[in-house]
Order: sequence, then C-alpha cells, then structure tokens
Amino acid sequence: MTDTLSTATDEKAPPQTPRQRSAARTADAAGGRLRWIVLKIVLLAIVDAVALYAVFVLFLHNEWLVLALVTGVTILVNWIYFSRKQIPGKYLTPGIILLVVFQIFTLSYTAYIGLTNYGTGHNGSKDQAISSLMRSSLVRVDDSPTFDVTVVERVGELGLLVTDPTDGEASLGTNQKPLESVDATMEGGKAVAVDGWTTLTFADVLARSNEVEELAVPYTDDPNDGAIRTQDGQKGYLYTSTLVYDEAADTMTDTATGTVYTDNGEGAFTSESGEQLLPGWQVFVGFDNFVRALTDTAIRGPLLAVTAWTFVFAIVSVATTFFLGLLLAMLFQNKRMRFKNGYRIMLILPYAFPAFLSALIWAGMMNKSFGFINQVLLNGAEIGWLTDPWIAKFSVLLVNLWLGFPYMFLVCMGALQGIPEEVNEAGVMDGASPWQIFRRIKLPLLLVTVAPLLIASFAFNFNNFNLIYMLTGGGPRFSDTAIPAGHTDLLISMVYKVAFTGQNRDYGLASAFTILIFIVVAVIAVISFRKTKALEELN
Repeated sequence: MTDTLSTATDEKAPPQTPRQRSAARTADAAGGRLRWIVLKIVLLAIVDAVALYAVFVLFLHNEWLVLALVTGVTILVNWIYFSRKQIPGKYLTPGIILLVVFQIFTLSYTAYIGLTNYGTGHNGSKDQAISSLMRSSLVRVDDSPTFDVTVVERVGELGLLVTDPTDGEASLGTNQKPLESVDATMEGGKAVAVDGWTTLTFADVLARSNEVEELAVPYTDDPNDGAIRTQDGQKGYLYTSTLVYDEAADTMTDTATGTVYTDNGEGAFTSESGEQLLPGWQVFVGFDNFVRALTDTAIRGPLLAVTAWTFVFAIVSVATTFFLGLLLAMLFQNKRMRFKNGYRIMLILPYAFPAFLSALIWAGMMNKSFGFINQVLLNGAEIGWLTDPWIAKFSVLLVNLWLGFPYMFLVCMGALQGIPEEVNEAGVMDGASPWQIFRRIKLPLLLVTVAPLLIASFAFNFNNFNLIYMLTGGGPRFSDTAIPAGHTDLLISMVYKVAFTGQNRDYGLASAFTILIFIVVAVIAVISFRKTKALEELN
C-alpha cells in the first residue's frame, strides 16, 4: 500500500512555472491560428473551384462580361482573405457580395428588362433570331452530298463532327457555331472523336433522338449557305432555308412567296402589310412598357382594380390580424386564466403549419360543389366561396386572418409583458378606466415596439403571392382584359401571370410592374418608419 502511494506521488506532474504556462498559452494560440489558416484555405479552395468551373462554362458560351466579373471578384476575395491588413474586409465581403447579387443586381436587371421588349418571340439577340428563322424554314437540298457525321457532347451541348465527302477533312459545329476544321480521330475515313468532346454511342443517340434531330449546324458563317442535319446520327445532309437574309440591306426575303421583310426597329422583321416574322429579338424600348401600363385602357382598367384591391387586402389583413392577436394577448394577461399553455399551443397551430399547405386545404374546404363548408356545415349549399368576386375577396381575407393572427398574438403578448405593471397601477391611482389605460398608455407604448413589425407585415401582405396562388389562383378572372388578371389577384400575382402564363409572356411589361410595386412599397415603408420615429420621440 505504501509503495502504491509513493508511486502515485512520484508520477504526479510537478506544478508549472509562469514561463511554462506562458509557453503553453502561446502554443494554444499558435494552434488556433493554424487551424483558422487551414480552414480559410479550404473555404477559399472551394470558392475558387466553383469560380473556376463558372469561368469555364462562361468561356464556352462566350459570356465575356460575366466572365470578367467573376474573375475580378474571385481575385479580390482571395486578396482580402490572404492579406493581414484587410481585417474589416474579411467580415464585410460576404455580406456585400450577397447584397450585390441578391438585391442590387436583381433590382437593376429587373429595371433593365422593364426597358426592353423582352417576352415571347423577343428572347434573344438579332443574330440568334436570324439563325432561328432560317433553321425553322430549312428544306433538304435535292442534290446534297452525304456527309458522315458523329454526334458529340460537351457540358450538355450537342455538336456534329462532320467528315467532308470530297477531301475527308473533319470539322465540328453546334447549333450556335458553324463548322470549323478540327484535328479528329479517324476510323475508316470517318471522324469519330475529337479532344474535349464525348462521342455519343448509338444507344445514346437513340435515347436523345429528339435533340439530335433538332441539330442544325451552320455550314459556314453565312446563314444563306444552309446547315447540316442528321436523322440517325450517322449520315448528314445539307439543308438550305427558304428565307434569304441580305446583310447589306438588312432584309429577310421569303423565296417561296417573294415577300420582303425589313427591320422596322421594333425587334422583328416586318413586311409592308405588317406581318412579322417570329422569333424576333430583344431591343431597347425605353419607358414604353411603363407608359403602356399606365395609359393602355385594356391594361389600365385591371391594373387599377388590382392595385386598389392590393391596398385593401394589405391594410385589412394587417388590421384584423393585429387586433385579433392583441385581443387574445390581452385575455392571456389575466392571471386567473387556467390552462394557458394549452390554449397558446392551439392558437399558434395555424402559424406552425406551412402557409401554402393551409391555403390548399382551405381551397378544398371552400369548394362550391364538394367542399366541407358547403356540404357539411351549410347542409349542401352552393355558395361560391372562391368563384363569386366579392365572396372570394372575403374568403381570402378570412383565410389570411386565420393564418396571420397567431404571429400577431405572439408579438403582442411579448410586447405587453414588456410593459411594467407600475404603469397600470399609476393609471388606476389617477382614476383612469381600463379602456383609458389601454388607449392612452398601453397602446402607445405597445405601438413603439410593434410598429416596425406592422410595417413589415404590410409589405409581406402587399406581396402575399402564396395565399392568392394556392387559394384562388387570382380568380375569378376579369372579362375582356388584355392581361390575365382576376378579382382576387394582387399586383405580385398579376405580374406572375403576365410573365409566366399564357401564350404571350411579356417579361418587359411584368418587370415594369415590378419596379412600380417596388417604388410603392419603398415609399410607404419610408413614410411609415418616419411616423414610427416620431411616435418614439413622443413617448
């Protein structure tokens, strides 16, 4: 026993001297710095790898401006994080990049699109439109030679590796790039592979037959020389277009009818009779979309109706959810109420479920013919909860009240608990009634805390796309309108319909609407925050 104790005593480490403790702290700090350096290098390596892939893809698609921006930003980020002096920049850089990408760039690009005719039939550049028009009118040349072809792929893009039947030279092209001579691997006098591209097997060609048949590789830089097309991925033939483009005169002539189409500056080749060849191309139209949105009677009517309903919906939704949430929060301030936790859980359930799923459930319950409300609660009534214009608006407000009051209940309950009890006692001592205490003391103090959240709630409801899209789809639709808008559409859902539904999708007009919405919300937010600041100063 004595030997064991002595051994344990001998093995016990001696106390460290101040110098040893300082050395240990220095070693720990050095280890922490080393771990941070390793983590920084790993994160930058991931960022650089993503940037390198983006540069490669942008290079293949000739997107030089975006390529230069990505390269410049990547170099700047590496310099900031490898520099010992740029300490503030290390913290600010991620936020600034996200702000530029998701806010400034998005808003600027939307404004730019609003100044163009971008939409159905006007999606690309003029060169792309000319190429597309001539590809769409290709007919096979009767005496066309037979070209041996091999279908190849690179980064999802298909190309044709063509062997010339006269000299055996190999050339490569895609839908966007004409044939260019390449050094290819030959087998039996046929080009079968080329560096940088993957040769598709016969099974792959069959699986992607639709894409292969759509391939029309320009024979030369001149679109009038035709294109090489293939049906089976083995043999190709020369096709020429019935449309002839005159670059000097900037005209397109239909050789079948003799009709001449000219560029009238509106983004499409147009004949003297007004017939347009589509697709056209994207051109700058200035403020035409904004003027059309505000002056065209076919657009202005539904726009004004939707705008008025959007304001009504946002204001009524904020007011009803706030006052119902405040009423419930005040009830829970009563100390004599029992089972508070159970009631709170039940009240916040609508807030806990996904809003879009709840809206779909309500849409089913409000179905005119088979809904639970009509069939069960109203004993087979046929009330058009979602089909009658006025009842549909009431239904939207009712469902939004059900979805929104739990949030206001939680906010108001927290704000009321933050008001000292001495305030209520002071009011009672001064002889004020409960209503006077609430209206003149508690409500102003409550609004100081809640007012910014009410502004945010107004902005959210002003653009509450999910509820409208899932519950009514914006319907019932207006009759005799140029845009697909309905009685319960908000501005944001109307913009969605203009941009992404129907046969004619007008992205330029939708972007103009978006900028107008942004201006309205921004002005209201600025005015509201100024009022909130004044309210804080009064209190």
